[in-house]
Amino acid sequence: MNYKTFVLDTNVLLHDPKALLQFPRHHVLLPVAVLEELDKMKRLPNELGKNSRETIRLLDSLKTMGTGNLHTGVTLDNGAVIRVQPELKVEYKYDFSMTINDNRIILAAYLLQEQGEKVVFVSKDFAARIKAEAIGLEAQDYENLKFAYESVYRGIEHIEMPKHDIDLFYKNGKMDLHHVEGKANEYFIMTSPENSSAIGKYDKNHKSVESLLKVNNIWGIKPRNVEQRCAMDLLLRDEIKLITLVGPAGTGKTLLALACGMRKVFDEGTYSRILVSRPIMPLGRDIGYLPGTKEEKLFAWMQPIYDNLDYLCASTGGESNETLKWVMDSKKIEMEAVTYIRGRSLPKMFIIIDEAQNLTPHEVKTIISRAGEGTKVVLAGDPTQIDNPYLDKNSNGLTYAVGKFVNQPLHGHIFLDKTERSELAALAAEIL
Repeated sequence: MNYKTFVLDTNVLLHDPKALLQFPRHHVLLPVAVLEELDKMKRLPNELGKNSRETIRLLDSLKTMGTGNLHTGVTLDNGAVIRVQPELKVEYKYDFSMTINDNRIILAAYLLQEQGEKVVFVSKDFAARIKAEAIGLEAQDYENLKFAYESVYRGIEHIEMPKHDIDLFYKNGKMDLHHVEGKANEYFIMTSPENSSAIGKYDKNHKSVESLLKVNNIWGIKPRNVEQRCAMDLLLRDEIKLITLVGPAGTGKTLLALACGMRKVFDEGTYSRILVSRPIMPLGRDIGYLPGTKEEKLFAWMQPIYDNLDYLCASTGGESNETLKWVMDSKKIEMEAVTYIRGRSLPKMFIIIDEAQNLTPHEVKTIISRAGEGTKVVLAGDPTQIDNPYLDKNSNGLTYAVGKFVNQPLHGHIFLDKTERSELAALAAEIL
């Protein structure tokens, strides 16, 4: 027996509806408990419902994609065999409650192993994997749609060069770098042994580095470190349509994005509106648990955005309450739950998705694909601070987007790791 049998947990299919097709030359088994859970979720008006329906449609179409049936197994062109296992009435030596679907799925995998098959239980749920391992099953996380956070692209590179070259860069505002293989829109911090330094943005097409846009004061905000300077440069470049900002709390991700969005919408008129959104995921609670209209419900979730807006309006030097009222009355800032973005077409907008680490790769794809002509999308978040129980720093949508868009001319990325919120916040980020 050269093949393995991969038993998939429901959360794997909710994370990636095409997971069934990702195990070439092996067997894939779905216990009937998985189908029951998918059937219960298919009517949900969110991403879970969408992925449930997509998985069920894929199962229904398997008979046209391969040979056989779901009882004995459908053999696909990639050598995978997919089958559904009905509930079997057998005695287990482990006292698991069969009213819990996770237990039914795990014991279905255990039964196959008892029958002599090489079984691997695949789940996004860490507790379920531990339970499976406790009864002697091999258990794995679902590894597709992942990028290693520890080695993710950071957007800034240090290179050393002669002082003469740096002086010429300051003079001309541009310099050829044919001997350096940088990534599209990567930033180079250039230094010389004589302690001269300069910052430039790499142009992949011309293999050159160009000086940054002039930034003096954007709604009262000035960059406080090199990373923030590079991030603002990206945010102000209209030709770069997707920006990813990664870093711990207090590094200025959301504030910088909002300030540059205000510049582009209110001062320059490059975009018609700012759309700000955050995943509604405080430990799994849904927006519907709050009373009131959609706007009243959103107010609590969007409070960090309002705090940043209030700070920006106060930084302009005028009366902060009056400036904030003028900004909100202009109808040029829209707050929206991520749930309601799917299905919309969003042209000529400056879109900011805060806390993007709580999104799945498919949710990030859905959001980015909503961008219409002339729209810029900013994804900001900290992959080490995740509330979604089925995501981690490697499998979340923000890390995945950074990994997939590296070297794309329309994409720019900066990893901010210096906390500027306060001395206390910086110390907490370092030692806690």
